[in-house]
Formats: sequence, structure tokens, C-alpha cells
Amino acid sequence: MSFAPRSPADIVALIGAHPLAWVISRDFDATPLPLLAECDADGRLVSLFGHYARRNPQVAAFERDPAALILFSGPQGYVSPTLVAKPHWGATWNYAAVRVTAEMAFVPAETDASVRRLAAHLEPEGGWRVEAMGARYDQLARQIIAFRATVTGCEATFKLGQDEDEDTFAQIVRDHPDRALARAMQDQAP
Repeated sequence: MSFAPRSPADIVALIGAHPLAWVISRDFDATPLPLLAECDADGRLVSLFGHYARRNPQVAAFERDPAALILFSGPQGYVSPTLVAKPHWGATWNYAAVRVTAEMAFVPAETDASVRRLAAHLEPEGGWRVEAMGARYDQLARQIIAFRATVTGCEATFKLGQDEDEDTFAQIVRDHPDRALARAMQDQAP
């Protein structure tokens, strides 16, 4: 059974809805960072855009060796046998995850854009804007540096009940307490 997403758009949607990723350098240092997906004209993921605190040791690590592993986790959760009308059905864990390998490049000229684009993505319409910080924004912006991680590989696993029979799948979707997980299952339904 393949647990591949239905389309590359599903990968981009997962990153958009769950932007916090673990960014891991070759020395196994790791930092959780919110990232933005950048796509080509066909909607395929080509890079991830974000920023680091300049004092983070990974900045120097990536300047020495730009290879990165970036891990995203989407909807996920335990699926109890109590949700299913089969007496011998076993518990499982459903999840959607994306594993990206990338080459990091720091782009200091895009630091302001990284903050503004991330805020625009995360804030509701008419929400917070960097201008609300006044002069403090310039002071803080000097302490961060933008980067673009060019995707060299991407693997996604959307294990969301596709291997269940129709009745079992329907029972889980209907009764699972995590409605976000149930919606993700419906989106990837066989």
C-alpha cells in the first residue's frame, strides 16, 4: 500500500497549514522554524524560505556545509480500536509527514521580506504587521538572517487510513475525536 500524497499540491498544503519544521544540519543540530513553501509554475515545491537568529550555531554550520534535512509533521494521531466495529482490529497511528533534503543559502538582503511574508502567512487578514513594532523592528531585524533552502529531495508519507476497508475507514472518520485528522483522512481517501 502506497501512502504517497495524491498530488504535489498536498505537500505544499501541509507545509502551509503546518509551517513549523525541524531544520537539521549535518552535525545533527536541529532548530524548529516556521517556513514558507516556494513553488514552481506547476505548483511543485522548489524551496523553503525562512530566517534564523544570527546567533544560532546552525548559521555557521550551514555556512560550512549547506546540506540540510527539514522535517514537517501534519495532522497525526492515535487511532483506537474502540472506533472500529471489528473485534480483532489493532490500534494504529495515522499521520502526514514531509521529509525534505535541501541546500541552504543565506540571503541577508531578503531578511525583511522573510519576516513580512511569514507574518502575512500566519496572521489573519488585517492582523499584526511589522510596522506595529516601530523602531524596535529595525533593531530586531539586524539580529536575524533570511535563508532559502533549495529542495534537492522530497519524500512525503500520508498514512491516513488508505489501507482500511470502506466501512472501517468510514467509522474512523466519523468518530475520531481529532477532526483535523479525520478531515485529512477524507482528503486522502482511496
